[in-house]
Amino acid sequence: MTKFKFLAFFILTLLSLSPTKIVVAEKLVEEKEVNRQVEAKRMDNRAKILAQYLAKFNSPLQYHAQDLIDAADAYRVDWKLIPSIAGVESTFGKHIPGGFNAWGWGVYGTQAIYFDSWKDGIFTLAKGLREGYLDKGLKDPYAMNRIYAASPSWGKNVTFFMQDLEKFASEFVDNDSDFSSLGKTPNIAAVSGQLTLR
Repeated sequence: MTKFKFLAFFILTLLSLSPTKIVVAEKLVEEKEVNRQVEAKRMDNRAKILAQYLAKFNSPLQYHAQDLIDAADAYRVDWKLIPSIAGVESTFGKHIPGGFNAWGWGVYGTQAIYFDSWKDGIFTLAKGLREGYLDKGLKDPYAMNRIYAASPSWGKNVTFFMQDLEKFASEFVDNDSDFSSLGKTPNIAAVSGQLTLR
């Protein structure tokens, strides 16, 4: 008889776990996912240039070129400065102390500031450059050098990458699929149709 009571208790317990509760929970998850919206944004031409430039160095920052441009614009920083600092400090993000810090920002000996993501690091650096350097009159890498880095050649090296990026931008040809060439090629379906009528 005790086995029967245990079996009955077990069945009642299973029945109390109503599938309607599970369905309701699934619907709530579905509704939350449906309400998420992704904002499409056309890539800035400078971001296209920057992505290709950083790709030459196999930089992980190439995938964050638009973030680099957005941060530079948001804080009124030359768009070439942040990636150029990364070039000097970490070979464009390839050799970092950790925590998405490609700029040597807050790195002193064994201490370093770590960011949660590349985007977090990019925007933190842009804000720091604006408030700690540009707003204080330190407008170019040579002027920033005495505060930013101990190496006396830091300003020269950052300037080199900025000029190299400027040269790359001046020679940049956008072969991307912005569909500007669609009107220049024959319509394949129309050509195929004409051939079948012959």
